[in-house]
Amino acid sequence: MDGFVYSAAAPRLISARRNELRGKMDFDQAGRHRHQVRTPSHEGRGVSTLGDLETRLAQRLDPLETPPALAAGGDHDFDTGVQSLTPAAVLVPLVRRPEGWTLLLTKRADTMPTHAGQISFPGGRIQPNDADAAAAAVRETVEETGMPASFIRPIGGYGAYRTGTGYIISPVVAYIEPGFALAPDPREVDEVFETPLDFLLNPLNHQRHQREFGGKMRSYYAITHGDRYIWGATGGLIRALYERLFGEAAR
Repeated sequence: MDGFVYSAAAPRLISARRNELRGKMDFDQAGRHRHQVRTPSHEGRGVSTLGDLETRLAQRLDPLETPPALAAGGDHDFDTGVQSLTPAAVLVPLVRRPEGWTLLLTKRADTMPTHAGQISFPGGRIQPNDADAAAAAVRETVEETGMPASFIRPIGGYGAYRTGTGYIISPVVAYIEPGFALAPDPREVDEVFETPLDFLLNPLNHQRHQREFGGKMRSYYAITHGDRYIWGATGGLIRALYERLFGEAAR
């Protein structure tokens, strides 16, 4: 299938040419802006064709009204040492395309003060006027990508993710109705793009990397798709979704 990229500089749909999965992983890819668009590869599927995805989501996601529990540090958590964590929410947007399910992601603007150039889910802090995590995730998605809220249908969550920068993130899974048009906010987002979900939820594509943060070596999940390097909280949240849906605990 072709890849879809919505550019903040030119908010239009781009049909990209095919590109085979690269095996090389490089930290520099995380912050480097690429102008050429690569097509998602479907090599190495590990979770069939996700034909029962909707059933699994209905059975295994938490109800949206269930508040996330702040659990002790686990495999997906950095050992932060932070006593007070800031609540945040991200949208995990699933799009049903004729070729298969995709996951919509953003590339943060290179001018952002934190995590510049990195790939992320749309989202941000939960504000006092947000009714809940789902409302915050939808609001942030509309603000960052320009997607009309009418195309977004939140369906559930899967716990909480604690970051090394002092946030506790509530992931909100949502169905995205095809046919939307996007206008990314160039102050926050360079690109909005879609990647095949069966590739992202294939455990063969999940690698454990290490990097030094604050004088300590820390490990995290990373996924390389074409020339895109997905890591940190985004990689961890994708891995956590795989584990919630397919019941395999990370080691």
